[in-house]
Amino acid sequence: MPVNLGKIIKQLREDSGLSQERLAEEIEVSRPTFAQIEKGERDLTVTEATKLAGIFNKSLDALLSGVAAPRVNVVIEEDKTKKQKNDVRIVMPRANAKKFKEVLLYVLGKIGAKPNIGETALYKLLYFIDFDFYEKFERQLTGARYIKNHYGPTPVEFKVIVDEMIANKEIERVKSNYFQYDQKKYLPRREPDLASISAEEIKHIDEVLARLSDKNANELSHYSHTDTPWMVNEPGKIISYESVFYRDAEHSVKNYDDEL
Repeated sequence: MPVNLGKIIKQLREDSGLSQERLAEEIEVSRPTFAQIEKGERDLTVTEATKLAGIFNKSLDALLSGVAAPRVNVVIEEDKTKKQKNDVRIVMPRANAKKFKEVLLYVLGKIGAKPNIGETALYKLLYFIDFDFYEKFERQLTGARYIKNHYGPTPVEFKVIVDEMIANKEIERVKSNYFQYDQKKYLPRREPDLASISAEEIKHIDEVLARLSDKNANELSHYSHTDTPWMVNEPGKIISYESVFYRDAEHSVKNYDDEL
């Protein structure tokens, strides 16, 4: 059976949380041309295919062979749906989903309206909120899982939780422009339930936002790419929280001298 390369590229793009516009710019084609590639109406050049392989952390041979990346299905609490072949299934407890929602609302209320904070920047801020907290206190804040992809850590649970929140009118998804880039933003439509976030956690979140929220998506991606948890884990895999204890001085947020 011939390889449907366009379908594979579309899956990789969607699983990485990237837009057609962003990838079209990366491989230097127009968005309509990229749409044709995904539909199988236009072949990739070698240069384009090489760039896409790099973006998706795959070898050129692996990309062209059409081996599909496993889809990650996220469910909240118990779900009796059968796992499909080549799927990775992650179950997030309802309590953690609730915590993730309230933390997301708190973050959006603080910095969601800033022009540099689109979806990609938000991914990285949530990553540093969770991983910095784990390094400092050796316990999880939201319990979210993050996948290693080309643009840095991406929260696996984000899409399913955000879609639910949009349906419940808790947040709003809007499109805007940041310099020459199309940008997807989220704005809160209700106040967070602070009863589910401790004072210690709020203080931690505020510190991360004060340190990092002025950076744009590219700066945050670069900073996450040089963080040990992203560097030591395999592309497309869940990033281990435990690897946070091997960070370098630039990324570490814990004073280990106090423990000596």
